[in-house]
Amino acid sequence: MSGKDHKGMSIREREAALPGMLSKIEPSAARKFVIAIKRLADDLTYGLDGSRFLGSGVDYVQSRQYLAGDPVKSIDWRVTARTGKYHIKEYEAQRRFPAWFLVDTSASMVVSSMVQSKYEIALRVAGGLALACLDRTSPVGVLGCGARDVHIKPSLAKDQVMQWLLRLRRHSFTEPTQMVQRIRELRPTLAARSIIVILSDLHEPGAVHSAALLAQQHEVAVIQLQDPAEVLMPNAGFMRAKEAESGRDFVARGRRQMMNQAQIENELRRGGVDHLLVRTDQPYLHRLRHFFRSRAISGGAR
Repeated sequence: MSGKDHKGMSIREREAALPGMLSKIEPSAARKFVIAIKRLADDLTYGLDGSRFLGSGVDYVQSRQYLAGDPVKSIDWRVTARTGKYHIKEYEAQRRFPAWFLVDTSASMVVSSMVQSKYEIALRVAGGLALACLDRTSPVGVLGCGARDVHIKPSLAKDQVMQWLLRLRRHSFTEPTQMVQRIRELRPTLAARSIIVILSDLHEPGAVHSAALLAQQHEVAVIQLQDPAEVLMPNAGFMRAKEAESGRDFVARGRRQMMNQAQIENELRRGGVDHLLVRTDQPYLHRLRHFFRSRAISGGAR
């Protein structure tokens, strides 16, 4: 991570020069930010021991015929009904799934009509979930899905998690999204079944389809961030605007949805992707906890 660009600047120097900094963590920025993340991790951890998105799992291997002394609770009733003889389910030893957090660092995540932006909430949620995973000894990695080079392999080092969280506090107001490209690059590198949590506003065309492709081999959850201004802009009439990431000029009309939310949700559901919509103008902790608690399926088998 020490490479230099054509201007002779290191990655650290380029990131330090980024114009944006999350406002809610000033002053004593680093310390307050870390405390907020740890508090969120504690809140999310409560009651989530069975969630397949927060750590360990047991994979089903096979069913064998029942032997005297086998636990009754392990009987495979489907095979028993089919064969007429009692069978027992056998599982692999408990193991830990690596967890990847794909954080959308693009400009559309930073633009906000509320006190907290989509990007700030996404970063706090990613940090809280990452620390919750570490509490279950699941290695955690992060992949930035913007133009910046943020690719940190899964590790059990808590210091590494805090380093990338503090690093991602800085942002650019013009950074383009590269969600589809980042997922395309990540897929062939995932040798083992993994837990993947995507935090994005899903503005990039093809992002939903890419998430569905990942879900064919991995446990994927999409936490979609949404600003209320993206839903409706009432009484706005016709307006001329510029897209934050591409700089493209366009004409829009108030009272018209900017995104087809129903289509996004249907495509994710068909692809087997767990999805939670988080709005920046509404409380999200209770819904986030319920989202993972309701998916308490060991080993990720659907």
